[in-house]
Amino acid sequence: MNGPILSEQVAEETVMSRRAFLQGTGLLLGFSLTGASTSSVFAAPTPKVQVVENEVAGTFAPNGFIRINPTGMVVLIIPMVEMGQGVYTSLSMLLAEELEVKLDQIQVQHAPPNHALYVNSIIGIQNTGGSASVRAFWTPLRQAGAVGRNLLIGAAAKRWNVDPATCRAKDGIVFDASGAKHLSYGELATAAAKLPVPPAASVKLKEPKDFTLIGTRARRVDSSIKVDGRALYGIDTRLPGMKVAAVAISPVLGGKAKAVDEKAALAVKGVRQVVNIDEAVAVVADHMGAAKKGLEAAAITWDDGPNGKISNADIVKQLEEASKKPGAVARNDGDAEEALAAATQRVDTIYQVPFLAHAAMEPMNCTVHQQKDRCDIWVGTQAPTITQSLVAELTGLPKEAIKIHNHLIGGGFGRRLEADGTVLAVKIARHVDGPVKVIWSREEDIQHDMYRPYYLDRLSAGLDAAGKPVAWTHRIAGSSVMARYYPPYVKDGLDPDAVEAAAEPPYALPSIRVDFVRVEPPGVRTSWWRGVGPTHNVFVVESFIDELAHAAKQDPVTYRKGLLGHNPRALAVLSLAAEKAGWASPLPARHGRGISVQFAYGSYTSQVAEVEVAADGSVKVKRIVCALDCGMYVNPDTIEAQVQGGTLFGLTAALHGSITFKDGRVEQSNFDNYLPMRIDEAPVVETHLIKNAEAPGGVGEAPTAIVSAAVTNAIFAATGKRVRSLPIDTNSLKSSS
Repeated sequence: MNGPILSEQVAEETVMSRRAFLQGTGLLLGFSLTGASTSSVFAAPTPKVQVVENEVAGTFAPNGFIRINPTGMVVLIIPMVEMGQGVYTSLSMLLAEELEVKLDQIQVQHAPPNHALYVNSIIGIQNTGGSASVRAFWTPLRQAGAVGRNLLIGAAAKRWNVDPATCRAKDGIVFDASGAKHLSYGELATAAAKLPVPPAASVKLKEPKDFTLIGTRARRVDSSIKVDGRALYGIDTRLPGMKVAAVAISPVLGGKAKAVDEKAALAVKGVRQVVNIDEAVAVVADHMGAAKKGLEAAAITWDDGPNGKISNADIVKQLEEASKKPGAVARNDGDAEEALAAATQRVDTIYQVPFLAHAAMEPMNCTVHQQKDRCDIWVGTQAPTITQSLVAELTGLPKEAIKIHNHLIGGGFGRRLEADGTVLAVKIARHVDGPVKVIWSREEDIQHDMYRPYYLDRLSAGLDAAGKPVAWTHRIAGSSVMARYYPPYVKDGLDPDAVEAAAEPPYALPSIRVDFVRVEPPGVRTSWWRGVGPTHNVFVVESFIDELAHAAKQDPVTYRKGLLGHNPRALAVLSLAAEKAGWASPLPARHGRGISVQFAYGSYTSQVAEVEVAADGSVKVKRIVCALDCGMYVNPDTIEAQVQGGTLFGLTAALHGSITFKDGRVEQSNFDNYLPMRIDEAPVVETHLIKNAEAPGGVGEAPTAIVSAAVTNAIFAATGKRVRSLPIDTNSLKSSS
């Protein structure tokens, strides 16, 4: 294997005490990640391994461990989950850089759920999201590697009776001053484990100029197992005696099954039982084919409940009315109303963005084996502690009896920050003898998602005689995901995520007021979606800035530059994107370029989109140029892949994405009417990185948030028609000639 891979595929594992492990196995380092997994499913089965219980080690406040065994293999037990973003590669690179090992000397093992020990410092709980993995563990993992290196060097120096300062480590081997003597990490592990562990803060880290791995184009460690099929996702779980369940959930939130033809379902060969839990019906069978046929035969009819008449029009009307009233104030500099009244020119507008589904390639699934005193769960989750807590609450079992066997994730995008799929699977599993894998069909996955909220925004700006903004007001009306998911983060009605990239736009605006009106749509569940606030706020802010540039009769790039003199990093990405895109070069008729700028997730980004709008209104995005300043970066290849994937994810939404409701039901059901971007639609995506010594910023969600505005601004440049709601309505772009 070509990198950090460690896996096993059994429900039960041998667990030994930390003391026994240290005495007989090698070196264990506690650092600022903690614990050890009692479950790791990363690739196809390998020989059974022993793991360590969650105990504090050394003088750290540890919430994680590195294990170095006598073979010299380094095991990194890590709370961040791999869902395609390359986190196992980047975080392994951080450790390897300071530990002085190669990437292929590291194995990665999933962490167990433990809020106190595995907290993601950016987010405040143990989860993978918010483009926070590298940001959160940039220092702790390098410190862990440096501590480990120093201990191993110290063990070698003690054996040779020399000053540790005369020794050096490279590729998992410690050398003396002459280079004639050397000992491998495996040979030194047991002795190193007996040395006192220094505080992390006391260990000197490498200067960036001395990096040999960080900043290089290291090959992704999980590529080979994904190419040859060894990679295991939640949906790949296979257990002895396991049954498979197909599930149908009430098509209206709050509804329940009214009639189920259990006899017809049980008549299907291979069907074992029908489980009716009111809000859903599951047919349990020997295999998925029988389960699906049984579910169809069950001919379920539903009682829609109180939300059976909800439509999109109702939801939009609710937002429109609510947005007319003041909300929780996110920012209030100067006197925006007074400045508006005195302005030479005033611009007012309304923007809207729709509900969006995640539609990950791996549909929702979860395997559960509930027994009297424990509940084992095989799932790909971004939030293991939340999942564990909700299952404990449901089953009445203590948290330590809920075993989360985490997997690679075939697309998360925030959907798997939610535990509703696992809770549903556990409800079903309580009625099944032995393990059962519950799989949602594509239709269930799309129609029972937790959607990116629908937002309606009201904006006004006042311009002076030179066209510069002297006043800016922005009212956001929509659901608060944060209020449900992280209630303590919402203060006085203000959801900080809902206003991100709106409350602090990158531009100099002397009088600005931004407020948020919380409006929860009836019959709809909302959640994270590869970012939430910035995915709509950047579209709105950057579109409105473009409107102001047009009102001022100025070039959009020139206009933005005039407002970014105080913000050198934002100005730099804007200038680089415009330069690389050939901003001023001529284009044919009905072709246009549009630009957008953002600061979100700790990174500065600018994109230029080049589009062609045909006479029939169809839009072809031909090229996307992205300039990105994410501070000190770890792996340029991973960043470029994230920019490409995130851009296409956001572009898919801009062109096609919309979840709508009629009679309480989601109207979209599969990829025929909730369209993903096709290969022939995909533009060239160019990435240009600005390297500096700033702390790392996030990458995964940044391009998703910024691309919509670049494209719609380009459409305006091509046609003179402004797009103020998404997805793009091509009928409105038809040529009148």
